[in-house]
Amino acid sequence: MGGAQAEADGPDFWSVARVDAGDVLNMRAVPRSTSRKVGEIPPNVRGLKNLGCQGGPTFSQWSRMTLSDRKAASKDRWCMVEYGGKRGWVAGRYLAE
Repeated sequence: MGGAQAEADGPDFWSVARVDAGDVLNMRAVPRSTSRKVGEIPPNVRGLKNLGCQGGPTFSQWSRMTLSDRKAASKDRWCMVEYGGKRGWVAGRYLAE
C-alpha cells in the first residue's frame, strides 16, 4: 500500500463518528468504497493516527463550513489512518476531530 497523497493540515488523531453500535468502519486498500477491505474499526474508537486525507476541502476550509456544507463535501474525502497495526483508507465522513 502506498503512502497517502495528502494535505499536511488536520488533526494528528481522529475519532470514529456516525457509525452505529454493532457496526464497523471499514478500512480500504485504496480510497474507494469498492476497494478491497484491509481492516475494520469499531464504533467510538478514538486516537486513530491521521496519515493524511485527500479529496474534499482542506481541514482549514472544513473548519469554517456549515454542517450542511460539510455533509455534502465529506462524500469526496478519504483519510489514511492507522489502527491496530494496520493502515488503510476510511471515508472521511465517519471521522471527527
